[in-house]
Amino acid sequence: MNLNVSIARNALLRASKSQWLASQMTQRAFARRAVKRFMPGESLGDALGAASTLEKGGIGSLVTRLGETLTGESNTDEVRDHYISALGEIQRKGLSTVISIKPTQLGLDTSVAECVRQTSAIAAAAESRGSFIWVDMEDSSYVDRTLDLYEQLKSRFPKTGLAMQAYLYRTPKDVERLMPLKPIIRLVKGAYAEPAAVAFPAKKDTDAQYVAVGETLLNAAREGNALPIFGTHDMNIVHRLVGRAKSLGLTKEQYEVHMLYGIRSAEQRSLASDGVGVRCLISYGSNWFPWYMRRLAERPANVWFVVKSTFS
Repeated sequence: MNLNVSIARNALLRASKSQWLASQMTQRAFARRAVKRFMPGESLGDALGAASTLEKGGIGSLVTRLGETLTGESNTDEVRDHYISALGEIQRKGLSTVISIKPTQLGLDTSVAECVRQTSAIAAAAESRGSFIWVDMEDSSYVDRTLDLYEQLKSRFPKTGLAMQAYLYRTPKDVERLMPLKPIIRLVKGAYAEPAAVAFPAKKDTDAQYVAVGETLLNAAREGNALPIFGTHDMNIVHRLVGRAKSLGLTKEQYEVHMLYGIRSAEQRSLASDGVGVRCLISYGSNWFPWYMRRLAERPANVWFVVKSTFS
């Protein structure tokens, strides 16, 4: 990563934490136009409409409502009920869409036990409908609590997946810790502003660890001991790991590739047509500013898209 790109990325990640910027940008029409590149709208209906279109083209989906670090019992109850209702709506529409939840929306800041209580209700509702849930991984301060949460959920609800971040030094050991559970892991690079003490500062090191962990998961998948999901838009890595999966004789049911809505759509379609299981992560909700800044930080050149939208 060159110096200018690194500076731009760090600036965007800092901006993602600004409440003032969030309140300003979410009221601006140009920002709302720009964010539509990455999310079809703020409502669940918008997300499921996009999911239906994708499914007709052979691409699956998962949906998540944006917003992090929501505390208070009334909020966590509302989030729980929202996702249970969403599962019912997904079933009524006959979609294969699954949901991805953020633990801080469901009481993780209060306690792991409270979060287990709330997420278990969602997982049970998903299980009763033949579906499953994903647990997102947030910044590094939440990793230990999120692992504890996942271990408790996975032991009761086998169809529970966990996102893990390749840029954290600790991730290989965390994956090893989860192996007895036959984990379902969505491996991502990581999109939070983390200190060099806990995460690789250089992209090349993150990439190397991503591939190494990915290959570990694929080898486990061959033995039926893991279900790896590769959540990245880095096509060099995608092609390398898909090639490895095929060389191991894995079927599309034994691994998947996940990408974000509005990014590399042509590549998503190409992978699906080549027999790879592909799902598109569709976000929705009004609390989109921090998430949007992290999406721009992943590729600062996308800022030009925002500039152009200002004058469109």
